[in-house]
Amino acid sequence: MKNSVKLIAFSLSFVFLSCGSVKTKEVVEPIVEFNVDLLDRSDDTFKVVVIAPELKEQNNIFQFASSAPGTYQVMDIGRFVRSFKAYDINGVEIQTEKINTNQYQLSTPEKISKIEYSIAETWDTKVEEDPIYLMAGTSIENDHTLINGQAVFGYFKGKQAYPIKVKINYPSEWLVGTALKKSKEDYYLANNYDHIVDSPILLGNLTSATMDVQGTTVNVYTYSKTGMVKSQEVLESMNEMLNSASSFVNGLPVKHYTFLFHFEDVSAGAWEHSYSSEYISKEDDWDNLEKDILDTAAHEFFHVITPLNIHSEIIQEFNFITPIASRHLWLYEGTTEWASHMMLFQSGQKSLNDYLKMLHDKISLSKNLYDEEYSILDLALNSYTAEGQKQYGNIYMRGSLVAGLLDIKLLELSNGKKGLKEVVNELAQKYGPYKPFKDDSFFDEFTKMTYPEIGSFFEKYVKNAKPLPFKEYYHKIGIDYFEIIVDDTKSGIDFNYYPIPQGLYILADSKDITFSEFKKGDFILSINGEAANVNTISDLLSNLEKQKIGSSYKVNFVRQGEKVDAEFKTSPKTQKFVFQVNENANDKQLKLRKSWMD
Repeated sequence: MKNSVKLIAFSLSFVFLSCGSVKTKEVVEPIVEFNVDLLDRSDDTFKVVVIAPELKEQNNIFQFASSAPGTYQVMDIGRFVRSFKAYDINGVEIQTEKINTNQYQLSTPEKISKIEYSIAETWDTKVEEDPIYLMAGTSIENDHTLINGQAVFGYFKGKQAYPIKVKINYPSEWLVGTALKKSKEDYYLANNYDHIVDSPILLGNLTSATMDVQGTTVNVYTYSKTGMVKSQEVLESMNEMLNSASSFVNGLPVKHYTFLFHFEDVSAGAWEHSYSSEYISKEDDWDNLEKDILDTAAHEFFHVITPLNIHSEIIQEFNFITPIASRHLWLYEGTTEWASHMMLFQSGQKSLNDYLKMLHDKISLSKNLYDEEYSILDLALNSYTAEGQKQYGNIYMRGSLVAGLLDIKLLELSNGKKGLKEVVNELAQKYGPYKPFKDDSFFDEFTKMTYPEIGSFFEKYVKNAKPLPFKEYYHKIGIDYFEIIVDDTKSGIDFNYYPIPQGLYILADSKDITFSEFKKGDFILSINGEAANVNTISDLLSNLEKQKIGSSYKVNFVRQGEKVDAEFKTSPKTQKFVFQVNENANDKQLKLRKSWMD
């Protein structure tokens, strides 16, 4: 059973987890052919036939993926292979041998005509360790199927860059949602193995909707278990966000984009790709899902800028055998997370108060869930390790906060003319989908494009983990930051929590607070007999504030599996990590704030 901190990180993954690969040029001639039989969905396995291209001795390995771009997790897809056989043109079996978790050796590859294998879906297949994120995995059900390329397809050694065509046999009443193009012969076409991994496919009893967003065709495909959510209402809700994204980057750099939504029994996250993104969420009325989905979609959609148009050679040519970490997770995920909130704020879809509360929440989660001395660079370089995985979620907290500070610093140095948004757009124009930057020299390059002071910024706050200068930087735009505020006129409670529908997770031990003995990992069920959760916490806290300081309140909570009833006393109301607009800001601050908000 996971401890509460892991559960918090998992619940946050709905908003944060992501990242796909890049590289999509026009397919010239498909060479490697895959056939997937979804008319036979027995045993929760995909039945796959590979029609081999001309092979030579050096192509004697068939490789399954050890990971996939942007997941930053060990996948070892070979664990899910249930059968594997090779045949010559006459149907005679050719000897193969599994030489490690993800590789099959082919004895005489030049004689191989086809390979047949079955591979289990990841959703319903139990593994001892390294479970695959749901949004990056596969599922086979009677009314729908989810395919992520790295979890179904492999490639011949030396043929990763070869074009691919995929024929899928599926029930005639099913719809298919994917960003892949389709040939006249009903093959889905991919430029190479990276492209098929970058292009998830959702099939089944789906609804669909299409919209033109300033010249970009946006498609939505939705699987909803009981039909509660329809594609049209999802797309209509995203209309303003999509137009805001286009304005934020001076026009979208893609001509088509596909959203794939899966609404069933759990919320597990989202995974973005170059021309599509997929979302796994618990089914509910759209009114209850809309805000979280839109926040998540804003993040995923912004990845059309980075890493699609701005990425290093490590992302350009992903190593599916032994993944190599890029230094620039701060750009791919931290900057993207910042941009997703900033573009909603600048377009008026998120108020200034909402934006400042978002900053508060990210600081609180960063300080309480993660190691403050673990730098963003260390997080990136160790992202495929167990150590790095413990800190990974901080890229969406500290990484986003750092991007926000970088934006203010750039605006200050340019007298309000050029912030991070403008620099990112310049980088997208300089590089684009097919031209990577050098991973080991990009910090220097970014600095040369901007100002010498930015090199010092990277040194302190990305390469190292110096305390972030919120007070100093936000003062530049007339916003005051307070580490802590104590209000002696109101009662309150002083523990850090994260609310979900089932209750409140305590994020950190109470320190220097005599009235409270909550420990990290406690799970509050009720306060004064009323259920405590994301929907009720505001009213519960408001009621406590109306009491006198020192008043008693009762709490029912769970600690290490044991239910506990306890009585605590209110203390003076304490607020941490508070941002407040300075109503007396000077002209210089107001001018810079206007540039920041525009």
